[in-house]
Amino acid sequence: MQIIRGFCNLPIIKHPVATVGSYDGVHLGHRVLVEQVVSRAKAREGKSVVITFEPHPRITLGQDLGLKLLTTLEEKALLLERLGVDYLVVIPFDVEFSRLSHEEFINEYLVAKLGIEELIVGYNHHFGHNKSGDYGYLAHKSSIEVTRIEQQLVDARKVSSTVIRSTIDSGDMLTATELLGHTYIIIGNSDKDGLVRVDKYKHLPPYGVYKAIVNGKDSEVRVGAEGVFCNVKSDKIVIEL
Repeated sequence: MQIIRGFCNLPIIKHPVATVGSYDGVHLGHRVLVEQVVSRAKAREGKSVVITFEPHPRITLGQDLGLKLLTTLEEKALLLERLGVDYLVVIPFDVEFSRLSHEEFINEYLVAKLGIEELIVGYNHHFGHNKSGDYGYLAHKSSIEVTRIEQQLVDARKVSSTVIRSTIDSGDMLTATELLGHTYIIIGNSDKDGLVRVDKYKHLPPYGVYKAIVNGKDSEVRVGAEGVFCNVKSDKIVIEL
């Protein structure tokens, strides 16, 4: 998977099919959309594209109090690559970009710059300044072919990042894994004492000892007041709970 930051020096992407969103967690609900993007791109003999934002919009807008993310950008990229995505386009989400209208975002960025031919969106997808754009605009006033994916349920439970965060907070990592559709990923760097340095917005499970896969091997990690500890020393630590 190729990661593209911003809209400068974009490569020519053949028959791109895309989806847009924060995709925090890349959970089962997200996975249905992403798999549809990959499938539709192959049908067009084109490329699959996921468009996301960095930093998270709430950080740029000064609404980050209490913000806890299931996936950092690096973790998100790992999960999307596993799903077979060809391109991850990372939009630098600054104040200027946040003021774009939904028409500007679609016409000047998705169409003019990226050449998107087909867009896959979730059932409640909104975009543009003040979330003024929605499926109705895409379906009736844009030049892009659009497909809407309905809400996903697991055992009659709604799949959402909020629900998964709540499940992790209760320490129920088994249910969290079921709703995510994959193990819970934590990526960071460890110091000489085994402390794994993670992004300050990363959502961590309750304090305790957890069975884990660390850099591909069975292990244990401990979550405490200082953060996450493991027995592996490496510049890059990939923990799967």
